[in-house]
Amino acid sequence: MLRLTRLRPSNLIILAALPFIVWLFATAPDYSRSLRAIVGVEPGGARFVPGFLLMVLAAAAGLAAARLRPAGWRGLAAGLSIGAALLAGLSPLGLPFAASVVANAVDPFTSPLVVPGETPRHLTGTAEAMVGLWLARGAVALALLTAAGYALTLGPGTARRGRQALVIAHGALAAFLLLFAYLGFAAGVATSIRAAIIAYLLAICLGLGWVGMMQLKPSRATPWIAAAIVAGLAALALWQMTQPRVGYALVGAPQGTVGVVKGTPGALIGAVQDGLFPGAPGETVQLRTFLTPAEALAGLGKAGVTAVFLPEAGVPAGAAPIWRAEALPDANRAAGTAFLVVAIIAGLLALGGALHRRHPLSVGAEFIIDTIRGIPMLVIVLYIGLPLAGAVKDASGGFIDPPNLLRGILAMAIAYSAYLAEIFRSGINAVPTGQIEAARSLGLSRWQTARHVILPQAFRIIIPPLGNEFIAILKDTSLLSILSIRDITQRMREFQSASFLPFAPYNSAAIFYVLLTLVAASLVHRVERRFHVARR
Repeated sequence: MLRLTRLRPSNLIILAALPFIVWLFATAPDYSRSLRAIVGVEPGGARFVPGFLLMVLAAAAGLAAARLRPAGWRGLAAGLSIGAALLAGLSPLGLPFAASVVANAVDPFTSPLVVPGETPRHLTGTAEAMVGLWLARGAVALALLTAAGYALTLGPGTARRGRQALVIAHGALAAFLLLFAYLGFAAGVATSIRAAIIAYLLAICLGLGWVGMMQLKPSRATPWIAAAIVAGLAALALWQMTQPRVGYALVGAPQGTVGVVKGTPGALIGAVQDGLFPGAPGETVQLRTFLTPAEALAGLGKAGVTAVFLPEAGVPAGAAPIWRAEALPDANRAAGTAFLVVAIIAGLLALGGALHRRHPLSVGAEFIIDTIRGIPMLVIVLYIGLPLAGAVKDASGGFIDPPNLLRGILAMAIAYSAYLAEIFRSGINAVPTGQIEAARSLGLSRWQTARHVILPQAFRIIIPPLGNEFIAILKDTSLLSILSIRDITQRMREFQSASFLPFAPYNSAAIFYVLLTLVAASLVHRVERRFHVARR
């Protein structure tokens, strides 16, 4: 009875309803199929569970061996880690999971490791044998490292190094398994939980960065530095805008399709397409793109191409262009516009800082926080996930092209960083000023004061709102389905579209989200009780 009183009332209600929920999913075919679909259980996914559990056990036992104090318990944990690692690497139990992780980590269209055209992905026989060999080697290496780390913990002068070795090795393995490795037996749930955790950690870092910027104090040199930065950006914008313009000429009769060369400035392409030149047919002109001027000239008179728009240097001798125009190259214009926009923003921040006697970065952080909080979450996800990511890809020539999941995580991290920044700011302001002054009087620097005095006390105060934000971000991962990320919500929509079931998919997803949020709320409540202000 005493244990029941320690549970939260909402958890008691779910605990009472849990037998019915289990019975419903076990006996109703529609609900059982819905649950398998939203969880993301692949065909044959049960084969991956033993290997995953053995690797998690090896990592958890290794971390426990680094923390346990009695030598006997520490040795037992180290032995359990070694045994689990060897069993996963040297027996057939760990190979299916490792092969699935590798198969889903490579490109299925270009990698020779994957059997083409099969879903779920499978490795070829040669690739699977190679993965099994490396898995065995890795298991032996982890076992040897665990044994060496445990041996170091027994020495009085090497105990700290041994614990550090155990934490680094097994912590890296645990982070990979829980946050990055593909889980074929729960792909949908893993996507949602991982996106929430990673976005939450990134949002914390960004929020602390915004708060740190808001705490900056201006010095006498700050206005001059800001003015120099604004002048430098303006000079760069002017230099880009005054670069030599490139001349183009329209050759032929523009009654049909007009051929344009790749790299033609966008302003000129728009003018040609809208018919803003002499002799235009008076309506939208059809365009066809060619890679080089030579290809454009070769295509003249073919497939309806009656005119070509070429650089002046590519116009053949004796040709009589019907229209000439000049324009700044797109690269220079984009760079000049970017420098000009940044210069204007920097100038406004410098002006605001000078008027209010604040650092320009402090004004900028406050502006970012207020702006982000005024934009709906869905708009931020769509903006960062689609047009902004596309612009970055074009600007980098395709070098920076993050996957949709990373785009969604970055969008959620940026969106929640504004709310977390306000939480951090309120917690820091709640620390009594006298303690900060006492720390400074003892000779502590600003960083030492923040690390040893301000942040520990502020953390205890802001645990409840931090927990609320984690629960909110866990639910808001459902918005990532708009980017075709196959999380719980996207898999629910796919299953509903394929099965035409009216209620089972939605009810299953709702119940699963409730269970996830209740588990998160219980963990937050436990952390809150552990670090309650009354226990300072």
